[in-house]
Amino acid sequence: MSLTAHLDAASVTAAPGEETRLPLQVRNSGSTVEEYRFEVVGACATWTTVEPATLSLYPGSSETATVIFQPPRDPSVPAGETPFGIRVVPTSGHAEPVVPEGRVAVSPFAEVTAELVPRGSQGARAGRHKAAVDNRGNAPLTATLSAVAATEQTQVSFTRKELRIEPGRAAFTELRVKSTKRLWRGTPLTHTFQVLVTRAVPEGEEPPAPVVLDGTYQQQPLLPRWLPRALVLACVLVLALVGAWYGLLRPAVKSAAREAITPEVIASATASASPGKGGGGASGGSGGSGGKDGAPSPAPPTSAAPTPSVTGSAKPKPVAKPPAPPAPTSAQVQVRDAVGGGAESGTALTVADGRTFRLTDIVVQNPQGDAGTVVVRAGDRRILTLALENFRDSDYHFVTPVLVSAGDAVTLTVDCRKVGRPVGAPQPDRCSTSLFLGGTLQGNKSS
Repeated sequence: MSLTAHLDAASVTAAPGEETRLPLQVRNSGSTVEEYRFEVVGACATWTTVEPATLSLYPGSSETATVIFQPPRDPSVPAGETPFGIRVVPTSGHAEPVVPEGRVAVSPFAEVTAELVPRGSQGARAGRHKAAVDNRGNAPLTATLSAVAATEQTQVSFTRKELRIEPGRAAFTELRVKSTKRLWRGTPLTHTFQVLVTRAVPEGEEPPAPVVLDGTYQQQPLLPRWLPRALVLACVLVLALVGAWYGLLRPAVKSAAREAITPEVIASATASASPGKGGGGASGGSGGSGGKDGAPSPAPPTSAAPTPSVTGSAKPKPVAKPPAPPAPTSAQVQVRDAVGGGAESGTALTVADGRTFRLTDIVVQNPQGDAGTVVVRAGDRRILTLALENFRDSDYHFVTPVLVSAGDAVTLTVDCRKVGRPVGAPQPDRCSTSLFLGGTLQGNKSS
């Protein structure tokens, strides 16, 4: 073999963020001048170099190259031993390359950062925060959390007090801050506290200084400030309503009750409640034929039926029958119209004679997503004019009902311009629109 190479040490320790050097001896045992280049093999190749990059050696001579280890100070390079090799390659190709091997041990380092989110909280009973702890070192660590309150009235509790964190990762825990005394009303109170994040170390080592996070909790009163004003306003409103009832509404009700008692109503009630008077019967004669021994003979008994008589000449007036109570009524109609065929109409409801329909609710549906014009009419009146492309379902509710007289009809007219296509369904050939209406059907008053 015309090439020999070896490292001065089989293992070396490298500190993150620092430079560590290891000599490499290279000897040309051949008979010609040779140039050699170096290649680092292994996981440490990204942060390991060889200086110089090439060596030219005369036959029988040797020189020393330097292997430089520079592991970065971040979690990307974990602590521990890593095997490596330095591949020495002759550029001429007359000799076989050699690969001296070794091990590099990366020293562990610890770096902990923490954050409190949010820094300040508020609430009537408690405040809630989250503590985020980041492990920026290259070895796993265990962090312990504790809290220090400014006063004895503040209590801080954690969901987890101990966190196990891998290199380059973060862990979270929730904490709850509350006061030992309740604040019913008044000015909010501010409670300050500190969260201490301490990294665990092996026995015998001095613990590092903890990471300190400052936080505040603003305790709000249980009774809001606007509550007394709202109570006073409610009392004033109640008094105003009571005064309005006794001052305005109650006299109006009494007056309406007095006006409802008319002479006609009194006469009608008297006529229906008065009984008939009895008439006089026939009287028996006082004289008669004498009976035996001069005693008068008894008169035959007579009976007279009472005959009713009506006093007064006024007759009761007939009382008007109350109208029938309104009946809830609903109806619907579906109209299909082709493109270019003119408008199509359909009747949803026709009001019968002697009735009035009070229209209060309308729902128009366009399930296919068609395009065109739709018109809703009540008799000769146009109630709604809509563009189909603007809706799929549209509903209307009237506080003041639309009155549809007897003989009139509620109709739906559709003029189709483009037929829509429902999702996941075949293409229809016509526009399809539905109308649903609701209201009450009431009979007209009769005298």
